[in-house]
Amino acid sequence: MSNSLIFKDTYITICFNPEEKYILGDWTGFQTKQSVQDGCERILEAMVQHECHKILNDNTNVEGIWSSAAEWVGSDWFPRLRQAGMTSFAWVYSPSMFSRLSTDKSLRFTYDTTGIEVFDSIAEALQWLASRSDTPEKK
Repeated sequence: MSNSLIFKDTYITICFNPEEKYILGDWTGFQTKQSVQDGCERILEAMVQHECHKILNDNTNVEGIWSSAAEWVGSDWFPRLRQAGMTSFAWVYSPSMFSRLSTDKSLRFTYDTTGIEVFDSIAEALQWLASRSDTPEKK
């Protein structure tokens, strides 16, 4: 798997995988509302720039709670991802219970969770993403 680096900071690394056609958001450490919003916006930009419709959102290395951003993620960012053509969003849980609760809270604020799945491992998430079409549905 060869990922090309798009963006890197202390809180997130964003890559594009051209073979499997997905954007990887690899989050690290404690997150704030601002870091979540900044990282999410960069993921959206990368998805549009690379004309990619699948996202692997890896929270494996996230620590602590970030629920202050949960409503924004669910009610603002996810609808804009869909509008930009996102078809599949594989979300890998953090081992941190507080981070897991923040993920679940975000999904409760998400009106349409079609094409969004949560996983306990990257391997499961990658398998699911590989089974998904990279073509947005016609409306």
